[in-house]
Amino acid sequence: MKAVVKAKRGFGAELSMIDIPTIKEDEVLIKVMATSICGTDVHIYTWDDWAKNRVNPPYAFGHEFSGEIVKIGASVTGINIGDHVSAETHIVCGRCPQCMTGQFHICQETKIIGVDTQGCFAEYVALPARNIWVNPKDMPAAMASIQEPMGNAVHTVLSGEIAGRTVAVIGCGPIGIMAVGVAKAAGASKVIALDVNEYRLGLAKDMGADAVINSAKEDVLETMKDLTDNIGVDIVCEMSGHPDAINQGFKMATNGGRVSILSLPVKPVSIDLTNDIVFKGLTVQGITGRQMFKTWQQVSRLLKSGQIDAGKLITHEFPLEEFEKGFDLMIKGQCGKVVLLP
Repeated sequence: MKAVVKAKRGFGAELSMIDIPTIKEDEVLIKVMATSICGTDVHIYTWDDWAKNRVNPPYAFGHEFSGEIVKIGASVTGINIGDHVSAETHIVCGRCPQCMTGQFHICQETKIIGVDTQGCFAEYVALPARNIWVNPKDMPAAMASIQEPMGNAVHTVLSGEIAGRTVAVIGCGPIGIMAVGVAKAAGASKVIALDVNEYRLGLAKDMGADAVINSAKEDVLETMKDLTDNIGVDIVCEMSGHPDAINQGFKMATNGGRVSILSLPVKPVSIDLTNDIVFKGLTVQGITGRQMFKTWQQVSRLLKSGQIDAGKLITHEFPLEEFEKGFDLMIKGQCGKVVLLP
């Protein structure tokens, strides 16, 4: 089968022919219909410090997809050949203290599809049946492929009360833009999006942002005071990973506010804990993955209801063979969600 392979340590990837996966008795084989590029995939493609310390080429990467089940293992029940599916990308152990108390999303032994295992930038992918999420057959394949990252946005935004609150989304990559739509759908009184990329700030407006701030052109903290009547913002969703933006997030949060951090800074970040967290009484949350499978249910229902038009976010589709065009757009920030079609 065709697959996009991280063939060696260093920048880039290549299209290769590799074996179609064989499945174990508790796994399913899925014919990939659409697969989308994530920021994590860009880390791997560009070979930054995080990737250098985490992944081990050669292997096929990618983790966001939708497809059709074409083969099931001998012990698999509850799903069938022909089902249209996506997948929870965290493979968990089921035995650690977190898993035993239902907190699968913070499993101590988590492996991530396309990071620690073979991924879905390919014509077929094999996965444990317990990770499968069945989609409505009338859901477009491209839309179904972006449910996993949308789950990150839902988990980040809905980790506390939203209705009637002011929300700042720092970093308007695809997940940040999704977070804008989630916050609006959940009843936020005002959603403010921040980035340095005018193209993506435009997408945030399209997704419902009440105000946008170009952090490279404006005094972020002064503008935020003006937008919040000098009170500060109730909820900060940090999606950028930039040390300066992270510090601005803590400073713009109102006393007693919440800061939820999904971003993955590549180096340690220095924070004024005393003045920006302790004395302000902030709640600070690290967000990883999705709550399994509560968040998937929320995502599916938000899309089905039409409360979030995630289709606005899918700006480009390419054949799998043209993956380099998709990565180039992602690196330049001149796209929303990029979907590859095997």
